[in-house]
Amino acid sequence: MTDRSTADARRPDAAVSTEVAARTLQAELAIEAAGIGSFDYDLVTGRLTWDERMIRLIGYEPEDFPGTMDAFYARVHPEDGPRVAEALEQAIAFRGQIDIEYRVLLPGGDTRWVQGRGRVVLDAAGEPVRLIGAAYDTTRERHGDARVARVLETMGAAFFSLDRSWRFDYVNAEAERLLDHSREELRGGSIWELFPAAVGSPFEEHYRGAARSGEPRTFEAYYPAPLDAWYEVRVYPSPDGLSVYFLEVTERLAAQEHARRGAERLALIVDTSTRLSSVLGAGGSEEEALERVAEAVVPRLGDWVVVTLTDEAGRMRDVAMWHRDPALRDVLERYAGLRLRSVQSDAPIWRALASGEPMVVPDVPATVGALLPPGEVLDAFSALAPQSAVAQALSARGRTVGAISIYRCADRPMFDAEDVTTVSEVAARVALAVDNARLTSQHRQLAEGLQRSMLTDPPDADWGEIVVRYDPAVEAAEVGGDWYDAFVQPDGATMLVIGDVVGHDTEAAASMGQLRGLLRGIAYRVGAGPVDVLSGLDAAMQGLGVRAMATAAIVRLERTPRGTMRVRWSNAGHPPPLVLHGDGRVERLVGERPELMLGVDASAPRSEQVTELAAGETVLLYTDGLVEGRDLPFDEGLDLLTAAASALACRPLAELCDTVVESVRPAELQDDVALVAVRLR
Repeated sequence: MTDRSTADARRPDAAVSTEVAARTLQAELAIEAAGIGSFDYDLVTGRLTWDERMIRLIGYEPEDFPGTMDAFYARVHPEDGPRVAEALEQAIAFRGQIDIEYRVLLPGGDTRWVQGRGRVVLDAAGEPVRLIGAAYDTTRERHGDARVARVLETMGAAFFSLDRSWRFDYVNAEAERLLDHSREELRGGSIWELFPAAVGSPFEEHYRGAARSGEPRTFEAYYPAPLDAWYEVRVYPSPDGLSVYFLEVTERLAAQEHARRGAERLALIVDTSTRLSSVLGAGGSEEEALERVAEAVVPRLGDWVVVTLTDEAGRMRDVAMWHRDPALRDVLERYAGLRLRSVQSDAPIWRALASGEPMVVPDVPATVGALLPPGEVLDAFSALAPQSAVAQALSARGRTVGAISIYRCADRPMFDAEDVTTVSEVAARVALAVDNARLTSQHRQLAEGLQRSMLTDPPDADWGEIVVRYDPAVEAAEVGGDWYDAFVQPDGATMLVIGDVVGHDTEAAASMGQLRGLLRGIAYRVGAGPVDVLSGLDAAMQGLGVRAMATAAIVRLERTPRGTMRVRWSNAGHPPPLVLHGDGRVERLVGERPELMLGVDASAPRSEQVTELAAGETVLLYTDGLVEGRDLPFDEGLDLLTAAASALACRPLAELCDTVVESVRPAELQDDVALVAVRLR
């Protein structure tokens, strides 16, 4: 057998010729189907030869085409003629290629787009002798491009395309507007030359990155003057270059920035208020509260801050300061300790205090530093290196309680209008909190003084010892109506009283004073027992129009012939008194049923119970502030008190009272505590 390679080698020439002819025919059919015409331009003779497809493509009939370049240019659109001629000249001069798209005007008036490509042929000496090439109809593609262009021209986004040489080859109307250049100025121009600020910017980074990677990019970037705008840009690479869609987002970003700063301002105000209330509400000092505020302000508003307070005599002193750099906090403290007596009378802080308006200082070194005396204060000022500042008085209810001064160094921008508004709002809340704390303190001192003035010392008793304790709430904003009393009746019996008026204000304290006075008057008669006193007090409150409600417990101590002490007691809704027996047992003096507090129903019946005390035993009366709080339920508090009293039963009475108050009351005293204790000798 003969293998295939041997057979192929022996095929007759006719078979080979047939195959070549077939392939040639296939190529010709493909060219014809594509509508490709060919041309041959003899550069020596000037003769232009076209095939039939080329002749009809340019708008001639075969018999009408004279074969000259003039005939060709006669059909080229006048606007494209110079461009085509230049391209031909360049290709011939540089012995290269031509690739150009142009329009031809057909005899009927229609316009046809033609894409022509050719190559220069050289002779043996390297001189150009012919230009051979082909051309085809691109009108349909151009119409499609025109439709795309119409879409691009009418859409709201700006669009431009760049070729692989970074030159603009298309620009829509919106891009003309946003880029502030006409398309005539842009087309064919290099983006890096027309927009030099783009070099080295995020624009160049993302454009070149997209071209290099072939991946789309989306980014936001700012272009400086003359555009002075922010843009949102989408870049799509292709083999021909880049397609770029972009929107100006300056206003949107400004609105977002405004909203962000507004949220930050609100967060700072809330944080400031929270810090103030957490310190002042718990009885902390103004200095401690303002130190917390200074820490909140830095670095949100400035690099360092000084807060100044005015005392009752009008003297100013810097009480709080903070610097974002821990290494400069000691320097700031030295400066704050010296600055008020070193600055002149027209310094920004004094002007802010005088006007009540924020005082913005754009150049602190020139305004303040240049006027400071040489020495430690100037050295500290120079080390702190402030550039701009704003000073704002702390004013509330027409009273100025101090000032806040916030400074920025040169690496931060000067305070703008939003910054100044934030400083003013923070200052207003600080001033109000300080003023409220001062008013509350004055109120408390007044009410507490009134309350203490009505709480007399207990009487001396030859049969035993009486100890009283009163501890006002340090966390509450106002005092309450807790009271105690101990006095001897005309018949020699001793009356012990503990009570609590509902409410926590000066009205409650005043009501307490009324009830205490009424009770004393009612009880100071021979034989008056606990029930008589409580019923009489209830009736007096109703008859005299004393609009208050209160709890009270009364114990009457009477000697017996056996040397013991009879204890008669009655309770109007108050926590039960305790009896500490000598063996450590604690008895709660609880009646058969709870009875109404005072001021509810004067006709309600009341009961009285009796027990006896032996030598060394103790009776303990107290208010609910000792055994009840936000985190301490009443029953748990009463159990704690019972256990503590049992453990301390043998201690001296004063020590027992102090230790009970210290160990049993809630962690943060939330209500007044009153305590009366009696022990038989």
